Amino acid sequence: MNTADLRLPVDVPSTALFTDHYELTMLQAALKAGTAERRSVFEVFTRRLPNGRRYGVVAGTGRVLDAVENFRFDADVLDFLRERRIVDEPTLRWLADYRFTGDIWGYPEGEVYFPGSPIMRVEGSFGECVLLETVILSILNHDSAIAAAASRMSSAAGDRPLIEMGARRTHELAAVAASRAAYVGGFASTSDLAAGFRYNIPTVGTSAHAFTLLHDSERDAFRAQVASLGRDTTLLVDTYDVAEAVRAAVEVAGPELGAVRIDSGDLLLVAHRVRQQLDELGARDTKIVVTSDLDEYAIASLAAAPVDAYGVGTQLVTGSGHPTCSMVYKLVARAESADPQAPLKPVAKRSTGGKFSLGGRKWAARRLDQDGIAEAEVVGTGEVPPELVDRRLLVQLVKAGEVVGREPLDVARARHQAARANLPLSATQLSRGEPVIPTEYVQGRPGN
Repeated sequence: MNTADLRLPVDVPSTALFTDHYELTMLQAALKAGTAERRSVFEVFTRRLPNGRRYGVVAGTGRVLDAVENFRFDADVLDFLRERRIVDEPTLRWLADYRFTGDIWGYPEGEVYFPGSPIMRVEGSFGECVLLETVILSILNHDSAIAAAASRMSSAAGDRPLIEMGARRTHELAAVAASRAAYVGGFASTSDLAAGFRYNIPTVGTSAHAFTLLHDSERDAFRAQVASLGRDTTLLVDTYDVAEAVRAAVEVAGPELGAVRIDSGDLLLVAHRVRQQLDELGARDTKIVVTSDLDEYAIASLAAAPVDAYGVGTQLVTGSGHPTCSMVYKLVARAESADPQAPLKPVAKRSTGGKFSLGGRKWAARRLDQDGIAEAEVVGTGEVPPELVDRRLLVQLVKAGEVVGREPLDVARARHQAARANLPLSATQLSRGEPVIPTEYVQGRPGN
């Protein structure tokens, strides 16, 4: 059974209160003004990438679809809103029947994005769309930040697998989402069982220093672990003296020992010494796993070390210094009446301080050079130029309220690997720089 297909909740059945107070007060005012039913288009985008990043990674799309499906105002939620006098009775009656009936388009999960990319487009009445703002941004900002960090780390790691192990460094529910996003970004497995259950991500783990300290000697701990888990287990060798531990590990498990884990010290130096010692003891196939506050820079510094896998925690689940993508959800077009056939009018915020937005429902396409490498992110309104039609990026995710874009997580993971491979080589450089390709804007006549 693929548990991911069950979409089992790990938080609460309804996502309706994963929103901000003002979303509901805006709804109430719009209902009273007669404008809540105006056809509207909202878009999710970011004005800039985090400082020094060359590309972003779309993650959380599948979770957004789950959230939209579960956005329901049940009796308990309505009672809460009534008791707090957050909205009036006519608004409560409207919320009781709430179901999103519009359309959602977006970059498919795992795709890369750039400043101005219309990562998600939500279309429907103002009332039904505005309520989704906070939960959509909450998911996309968090998951895309984790996936971007994971992508940089997996690029630095090359063919060596990465283990996500940051559950103890973040909120228990955020940890599940982080594991999912890390998998999209290129990690191979997770230590978090909830993520394994919810999303069918491979889980791994053996023992911590506490298990060694529990026993009268390190050798006794190794014997107990090998007796329980077999010779191909991973033994933690830095509780006391690394060289002594490696010797004991091979004596207990034999040359068939699966791996040793190093969690402290000068990892580059220690890894070389451990590899030499393992080879001298005949354990040439025993792998070396390193952990200990790794980030993409530390992983890159270990590229020449005899390391077989990395375990990453804190830096991953905090976005490696950038825990959000600063995505926003802006109204870009709306009708002038509630008539479903009324044409859309572009609207945009105009202000100082760089918080401007571009009006109109947008499309996006990625232009390639003669070698098939991306050279520009083209974002426009109106008709798509014929030469870019086959390079359009947005796909339909929800149609008339029904989810049509759900896909297995492995598809998103594979898509990201392909999308990153189609970027210029400098995309994977860890040095600070501008987005690896520019965003170009093409304005045309707005369509309906």
